[in-house]
Amino acid sequence: MFKLLNTDFKAYAFIFVIACLLYIPFIGNMPLFDWDEINFAECAREMIASGNYSEVQLYFHPFWEKPPLFIWLQAISMSLFGINEFAARLPNAICGVMTLLVLYKSGKTLNDQRFGLIWAFVYACTILPHVFFKSGIIDPWFNLLIYLSVFQLIKHTNNPIGQFGYKTAILAGFFLGLALLTKGPAALILVGLTVSVFFVWNRFRKLSSLNFVLAFLVAFLITGLSWFATMYLKGNAHIIHEFIDYQIRLFKTEDSDHGGPFIYHFVVLLLGCFPSSLFLILAHKSSTTDTPFQLHVKRWMLILFWVVLILFSIVQTKIVHYSSLCYFPLTYLATYSIQKLLTQQFEWKKWLHRFFYILSSILGLAFILIGIVPFVKPWLISSNLIDDQFAVENLKAHVVWGGYEWLIGVIFLIIIFYALSKIKTGQLKYVYVLFIATLFSVYGLIMLITPKVEQYSQRAAIEFYKQCHTHHFNVETIGLKSYATLFYGQLDASFAKDSSFTAYVEKRRNDFEAQHVNIDVSYGLIRTQWLLDGYGNKPACFVAKINDEEVIQKNCPQLKELYRQNGFIFYIRKTDH
Repeated sequence: MFKLLNTDFKAYAFIFVIACLLYIPFIGNMPLFDWDEINFAECAREMIASGNYSEVQLYFHPFWEKPPLFIWLQAISMSLFGINEFAARLPNAICGVMTLLVLYKSGKTLNDQRFGLIWAFVYACTILPHVFFKSGIIDPWFNLLIYLSVFQLIKHTNNPIGQFGYKTAILAGFFLGLALLTKGPAALILVGLTVSVFFVWNRFRKLSSLNFVLAFLVAFLITGLSWFATMYLKGNAHIIHEFIDYQIRLFKTEDSDHGGPFIYHFVVLLLGCFPSSLFLILAHKSSTTDTPFQLHVKRWMLILFWVVLILFSIVQTKIVHYSSLCYFPLTYLATYSIQKLLTQQFEWKKWLHRFFYILSSILGLAFILIGIVPFVKPWLISSNLIDDQFAVENLKAHVVWGGYEWLIGVIFLIIIFYALSKIKTGQLKYVYVLFIATLFSVYGLIMLITPKVEQYSQRAAIEFYKQCHTHHFNVETIGLKSYATLFYGQLDASFAKDSSFTAYVEKRRNDFEAQHVNIDVSYGLIRTQWLLDGYGNKPACFVAKINDEEVIQKNCPQLKELYRQNGFIFYIRKTDH
């Protein structure tokens, strides 16, 4: 196949078509997941509803956690395709297409055309990178922009006094500035640490010229600080302060109950980036046939990988996608190992073979277990094995299964074990089969399993939010955090100018501050209390988990239960008729 793509045009066209087929179809086939997907989509919806595209908003008030670039992309998509799941996820599908094209281009520049093609193939077939391009979270764009900045730095530092000069400086600064506008100062920290470790490793022998540094900084500052400067000039300096405080808190504390052990991201990358993760281990071996430039690139990739992994292992907040920037160096190094294996510069070791059997068995078994949920559900519900009442009620949801979903795991194991048996006999080209088996298994899981998981976990609540919007009711949650009330309940932009809400906030300012509630940002919590206290010009409904039933009965006598379903209890304020 690689021989047939012997021109750039054929290669780009092939990658473009395949990437579009992999990432775009069916991305709107299920509701968005709380919290991150719905959070960002709601910010985009509020931009459109309010007509205010200069600020990121939530509850139609300033939202200081994220800069606007990704939200702008979603707003453009929603303006074209409507306020829906497809439009919310389309920017990342496009990012997936662009990423594979970038990997081909940069892989060809850093090595050769064949390397670029294999790298794009490896990235597309690795589990988590594939999944993320079908989501509505920020990280795919953030990671791509960071990589593009680092790619320019790799080229420059290979020959710091050569002719790359200002072009690479400006592009590196420009892409880093866009990354800052996508997710914030984490971009500067990640690139800064990577560059620092690179220069220390090289004993400062490849320092850039002052002109390069100045050009880089100017491009970065003009691009990255453009929006922040606009906010400051508009008198919104407090948003910048809150934004910086939030970023610091993420590094120092466990945010949103997302904690975990130090090895959390090691496990995530090992299992979630199968089969690339095992080839990454092999890439740490040195090779006497590497050119100086190949050694230079490999050093950069190793540094980027370990900087990201160690940094987010130290950070107290642990979320799967925090280490997702590792996917670029991880898959590059996996491609490096594959090429070395196929050219017999590396040996297929027994320990690697055993690791593949162990890891693929774990994943295959997990795929099978997910697929047999409908068969074991009655036993799980009655066995008292699950201690969480909410989770047990989730399982009681009526979800239609085909009964064949477990075959995904079986087929995955059969193909993987067959490929490993061939590899053991020296037929190393079967490493490609490992990736193809993974790709089709993940694609099958996303198509057949994920929509069913969503029905168990949140569908009952989302359907209620939609009903509230249809009947023009207010809706909020009690005891659980959700942005789905806003996106699917479609909070109206008039809420920003609701004088009764503003007066209520001022009236209870001291009470909220005594409870350590930040009235400038905790609009969901305050709006819930506002509705509970009888305000709002429409009937008010509420959603809670079944675990909180006793607390709500005790503290919220003004609520009447409407019904309960799949772990959620749905209430209406009694004074409403």
